Amino acid sequence: MNIIVRLFGAIALQISAFAAMSTMAMADEKPLRVYTQETPAASQQKTTQRLCSLDPIEDLLPPVQTKASNSLLSYLAEQGFIQNQEGSWVCYANDPKKEGRYFTLFKVKQVDGRLIASSFLDEGSLIQGQENRSLDFFMMLIKRHINTSPENRQGIRRYLEAFVSLVKEGKIKPTRRGFLFDQPNRGLVLYHTLSSGNLKGTGITINISLAKS
Repeated sequence: MNIIVRLFGAIALQISAFAAMSTMAMADEKPLRVYTQETPAASQQKTTQRLCSLDPIEDLLPPVQTKASNSLLSYLAEQGFIQNQEGSWVCYANDPKKEGRYFTLFKVKQVDGRLIASSFLDEGSLIQGQENRSLDFFMMLIKRHINTSPENRQGIRRYLEAFVSLVKEGKIKPTRRGFLFDQPNRGLVLYHTLSSGNLKGTGITINISLAKS
């Protein structure tokens, strides 16, 4: 009888230990979800959001019909971008501080086998939602236009995420120096002042070589 009691006690102990390990595993997953700032509901909503829309109402509307283009970047029209006369694809945003004013938020163009993509800071400041949208914008271009593995893209995103955060905190000052974030494709990122055009402020720009077809 004592043997049976001890046997049941050992089984109960194993079940308790397994439950504790499962609880610890679930607890370990929580910081990961907090770090990515995603919940199942938010992740589902994210698939319907367009990069070039900081207005939830605009996300519910179909994309604006534009003239068909055979541009390498024509898929950006689905994200709310517009191709300007220069051939660049741009995203405009309303100024949250001044009604009726808008400014260029994102811009990307192809130059001599490279893509140059920028996220512009209005008077040196990121508007609400711009930090994550900038990362998604850069990573979408990287995924579609350069040869990288999923593991490498994770490392690239972490690098760019840290770079944008340091810019936001004021720890990286505007400079013409580029920082290498992808050695094989000579991918560079820089934070710089705007030296031409009507834009005022600064920009975070990535410069990547297009994959050869």
